[in-house]
Order: sequence, then C-alpha cells, then structure tokens
Amino acid sequence: MGVVVLELGILADDLTGGMMVASLLEAEGIRCPLVSSVEALAEIDPTTAEAVVVARKIRLIEPDLAVLEAQAVVAGLQKLGIQRFYYKYCATFDCTDRGNIGPVALAMLEASGGSKTIFCPAFPRHTVTVFQGRMFIGATPLEDSFKKHDPVTPMLNSNLVEVLEPQTTEQVGLIPHGVLVQGTAAVESHLAKADGKKLFIADTADDADLERICEFVLDWPLTTGADALPVFLARAWRQRNGTELQSSQKTLLPPSPGREAVIAGSCAGPTLRQLQRFAQQHPLLHINLLDAGDPAAFVERILAWVRAQPEDQPLAIATSDDVADVEKNQAMLGREGAAALADHIIGEVARGLLGMGFRKFVVAGGETSGQVINSLDIASVEVSAFDELGGGYCHQSTPEPVSLVLKAGALGQDDFFFRALERMRLAERN
Repeated sequence: MGVVVLELGILADDLTGGMMVASLLEAEGIRCPLVSSVEALAEIDPTTAEAVVVARKIRLIEPDLAVLEAQAVVAGLQKLGIQRFYYKYCATFDCTDRGNIGPVALAMLEASGGSKTIFCPAFPRHTVTVFQGRMFIGATPLEDSFKKHDPVTPMLNSNLVEVLEPQTTEQVGLIPHGVLVQGTAAVESHLAKADGKKLFIADTADDADLERICEFVLDWPLTTGADALPVFLARAWRQRNGTELQSSQKTLLPPSPGREAVIAGSCAGPTLRQLQRFAQQHPLLHINLLDAGDPAAFVERILAWVRAQPEDQPLAIATSDDVADVEKNQAMLGREGAAALADHIIGEVARGLLGMGFRKFVVAGGETSGQVINSLDIASVEVSAFDELGGGYCHQSTPEPVSLVLKAGALGQDDFFFRALERMRLAERN
C-alpha cells in the first residue's frame, strides 16, 4: 500500500459522534484512532493512521469557547501535516440560535485557509436526508420528529438555512438537489454566482448524492457534516490515488477484566426502553436530580447503593427521564442547570465506579459519554469497526485497560445494553 499518510483530521463536537465516524472509517479499512484532547495528538504516529478524530465536548459550551477549541484542534492537526479537515456534528443538526455549528465551522474555515464550505448532515443509511434545504427523518420533517422534544437542543425548524443563519453574520446558501444532480460543473457555476457566500447547505437524498458532493469538495480544506460524508471522502481519495479499499472486521478489542456498569443520561425513547429492559434482569438506580441538594452527599449515596449490589452482575445508573419529568427538572433547575448537575453527578459516579473496580462501561447519550470519558481521564482509544453496536465500542490500553460502548440516545434496539456487555465479555474469552 505504500507509505500511510494522515489524510483527514476530524473535529467531532461530542464523543459518540466522534466514535461513530471513527468506526465507520475503520470499517472501510481506514485506520482512525480517536483522541479526546489536543495534547493527545502528540501520541499519534502519522505514518500508521490515515485519519484521526479529535472528540471534544463543545456542542453546548459558550460559542467563544467552542471557537477557541476549534482553532486549537486545527492547529494541532496541522502539526501532524494534515491539510484537510472535517467538522463532525449530529446528523439532526443539534444546535441553538447561538451555535455552535456556525461559529465552529467559520473558525475552522479561517484556520484551514479555505474560502467556502458545505454543511452535509444527511445520513441516508439512517434515513436522515436533506431536500430543498429541509431536513427529514424518514418521511417526517425534522420539526415534527422526536427532536422537537430534545431537552437541550429542541429542533423546531426543518429549514437548515434558517437554522444556521442566526448563528453567524454570514449569509447561508443552498446547493439544491436539481443543481447537484447536474454534476460538478453545474455546482461550481452555482457557487460562483453565490455573491461571495462562504457557507452552503447541501441537499443530499441518498448515497449517490454523497458521491456527487465528493466530486467537487475533494480538495477543499474544510468540509462539515454528519457521519456519512467522511466515508465517501475516503473512498474518493483512495480511488484517485489508485489504492484499493479493504473492509475491516475488527469487532473485538483487547479485554478489560473487571465489573460492568451501564450509565445513562439520554432521555430519548430508545434509551428509556433499553433501561426498562435491563431492569427486568439487573439492578437499576434511577437518579432524581431534584434530590441532589448536596451533590457530594448525593454521589456518596449512589456509590453506597453500588456497594450493596452483587459484584457478579452488571448494574445501571441513570439520570434519564421521560418528557414530563425532564420539564419538571428544568422548571426547578433551569435547562442549563439541570444539564450541568446531571453531568457533574454522572462524572463523579463514573470516577467512583472506576475506583471500585469497574472496567466495562456502556454509556447512553452523547453529552453523557463525553462526561464519562473526561471523568475517567481517557485521552486516547482504539475504535472497533462499525457494526450492530453502532460504532461505539472502544478500548483504552494504558494506564489501565478500560472498555466502553458509547451510544447516542436515539440509537439501538431494546436489548442494546445486553449486546454491548456481551461483546466486551467476549473479548475476555478470546
């Protein structure tokens, strides 16, 4: 294959999103480690990886801080010789009128030396598409989907041009499907007539559209979107270089002997059903944030409950709630206050579990996953190839073995927690 060269540097705005895109690239045979800090990039050998993901918990922080994070990540990736960058956000375009999709994209565009970029959140494999600038989940417009109930980033407008424009002083353009299907020359002519616009929503109805997009963005310094586009970019680069893609079957990672825990912070329906299924066989502690008047004492009560459980079976700890209870918590604590309190408690509990010998974790929720990784001081992981676990299986080898399966709240069948735990057990048996 010749010398391996780092081709793509990816900034993901949360951990589960970073895991997903890394695992999809691994499944394509693209070696793609994931790190959770700019400092950890120093450990990456640019001759043994073709892409790298930097996963940072920046979706909901202050826009100014997110911009500084983005600038630091691009600078760190440039030190590795990377010249092409990708900004990965949620396929459902999770954001608020303040950001952080717009501010981060602009910061990365300037830092990378690019003149324009696209926003391609479509993920046709999971029925997320964009047509005439409007997002659909299956046949349902985004604003009518489950995302309108998101406790932190409720998505109430399907028109992504209108969603993005309040986040930036830049005007936002659209690459409509009718232009896209005419080919690269038509797209380039459309962009040339765009009155100096830098930001463009890209219509994407299927995988063929992703291939069309790659034809005109292949050498752009920055592209942005969800999980699907990087895979097609990698295929296009390898095809141009005459390198054959070989799919990977890396579905087992090194073992992590120790106890097992599920930690859930997502309020999405699939996670709630997964918890209900888990509780039929194993202990589950549901955390009521309104009981956490003294957070330190509250965490100690949770860990005391853990000590009282049998050591030979997994357990679950959850801040997840249905819509009504989420609204009750937010009414008492505020939206940001409730999220911050949940993060703090989850992080302290995760740290306590590690100290008690837990080494296998299943974590539900993007923000929750980021909090757990940060609290466990995990800086770099090996990622498995994408499969039925949704791309969330990863492993830290040093300073001590820890295995995790991280998942976005809305993904997975009712038995997901059981499948995830069994995969990590299988790694020990092989």
